Amino acid sequence: MIDYDTELQLHNERLRQAYEFTATDRILDIGCGTGQTTREAARLALDGVAVGVDIDEAMVAGARELAATDGIANVRFEVADAERHPFRTGEFDVAISRFGTMFFADPQAAFCNIARAIRSGGHLVMMVWQSHDLNDWAVAIDWALGKGPYRPIADARTDPFSLSEPATNRRLLVAAGFEAVTLADVSELVYYGRDVDAALEFVSQFSAVSQTLQQSGARASSVMARLRSILASHSSQRGVWFDSRAWIVRARRL
Repeated sequence: MIDYDTELQLHNERLRQAYEFTATDRILDIGCGTGQTTREAARLALDGVAVGVDIDEAMVAGARELAATDGIANVRFEVADAERHPFRTGEFDVAISRFGTMFFADPQAAFCNIARAIRSGGHLVMMVWQSHDLNDWAVAIDWALGKGPYRPIADARTDPFSLSEPATNRRLLVAAGFEAVTLADVSELVYYGRDVDAALEFVSQFSAVSQTLQQSGARASSVMARLRSILASHSSQRGVWFDSRAWIVRARRL
């Protein structure tokens, strides 16, 4: 079965290479989901601690179970919104995030709160999507749904591309108390399944797709046919893969 971690397997490797942890680092993982990146951070900082936070209670429960199964002692998970959670000042050496920082209601307030949680000289390392039109998976799904040209979403809480612009990242992070902001281009494939049927099952779980397919009549049938067609066009013996573009954003806390 495909899940978010499997989809982003190549991205995860690129992000892990960018961390540069020390063995004693105290690490905050923002939007940790089921905790893959948090567990990996804990393994890299064996004498430190990794703390994963996410607003989804079910995912945090799953993260705790997976960490317990793996026998990782230096990790913990909390149901928390990084935008307003009362972290202790300077509690962490590093904050990381794999596509978990694009959905804040107030991005400036969120990055200020995250900055407060990082000690002076500590680092933020996060991965965010580049623009919609550079992400083949997003373009393909919008085509299948019959959408017109992409328009930025006004509500950042539902826009996966809210941090796609380098200038936006620099503005938010500098204002929050970071310096030395850099963005590294990441061009990797996302994995949707071993074949078209598996990929269709996975994509059908996406909220916009799911809502459309729950409708009755010709529209849902048409979307399903278009989805199958676009997935088939990206299928090979290695499975169904789509191009994508992301940034790895690094910044140092003042």
